[in-house]
Amino acid sequence: MQNALASAGYPSHVLVACSGGPDSLALAAIASYFARRGHVDGHPVSVAGVVVDHQLQEGSAEVASRTAAMLRELGLSPVEVRTVEVAATGFGPEAAARDARHAALETAADQLGCDAILLGHTLDDQAEQVLLGLARGSGTRSLAGMRPVRGRLLRPFLGLRRQETLEICRVEELSPWHDPSNSDPAFARSRTRVEVMPVLEEKLGPGVAESLARTAAILQQDADFLEELASETYLSLVQPMEGGIWLPEDAVRELPAALRFRVIAKAAADVGGQQPGYGRLHAAEALLRRQGSAGPVELPGHVSVFRLSLSDLEQERAVPAGAAADSVPRQASPCGKLVFRHQKPSQQ
Repeated sequence: MQNALASAGYPSHVLVACSGGPDSLALAAIASYFARRGHVDGHPVSVAGVVVDHQLQEGSAEVASRTAAMLRELGLSPVEVRTVEVAATGFGPEAAARDARHAALETAADQLGCDAILLGHTLDDQAEQVLLGLARGSGTRSLAGMRPVRGRLLRPFLGLRRQETLEICRVEELSPWHDPSNSDPAFARSRTRVEVMPVLEEKLGPGVAESLARTAAILQQDADFLEELASETYLSLVQPMEGGIWLPEDAVRELPAALRFRVIAKAAADVGGQQPGYGRLHAAEALLRRQGSAGPVELPGHVSVFRLSLSDLEQERAVPAGAAADSVPRQASPCGKLVFRHQKPSQQ
């Protein structure tokens, strides 16, 4: 905890997100130590708490109220319960709940004047995240797992095992709530936790979780470097146009594949799209190998990308009115454009 707060520049007001489970309750207990001291390494700090009630289980309000009372007993102040509505997003119930929770946490941090939000994810959570990414065939960004620091989100416990947070709760005489959904096989993460990880530990030997978490830490460095390089490259290439943006296809085609695909994904996001999946991203990249104008390829978030051949346009501009196209000599033209436009969804 001390290292996490130091790495974030010693925020003076922090917010602990607590579900009442062993991980986040242990996090609150450790944070309360610094709240009682009033400082971290001599830097003043105050610690608030928030409990998000997703209203997805019977009795969730009672669990949230009980958890808030424990946080107050630990010395966190103020402590609030935030009730959210989990709306369907098309990405599954776990993602929808996470989006609603993070929105509530960000709002609470804004209103309470907190510079950092502490989350209780552990090394086991990180290992499960990487394993799920492998199973889905995800790229470097997903396999890099959860970041210790992301904006004002801090995860001080990414180096701790889940068993250690249970031990913290036992020593501090805290009674955590055990979410039944964590063992519900209807959820992929729960199946990974209850069924897959124990088998891997049994068949491959102990240390699988640590190895997966170490993989995430290594890939985070690679992903950060590639992301920074891709951002610089994209900004040097992107050109505005009416209704969208375009990239010079020759310059994009010459990029190493790792940058080329990232630059295309950034262009899609820049016009309001979502992160393309592997298949759609390859379909858009394949436009660079087409002749003449080609496309469109539809990307998630109502984005269309197509190749616009400048040679076609220049040929049209080069033909004087009334002259036959064959009578005008053809000249070499600059490269074409890879055009990205956001299309408004049709009204049903």
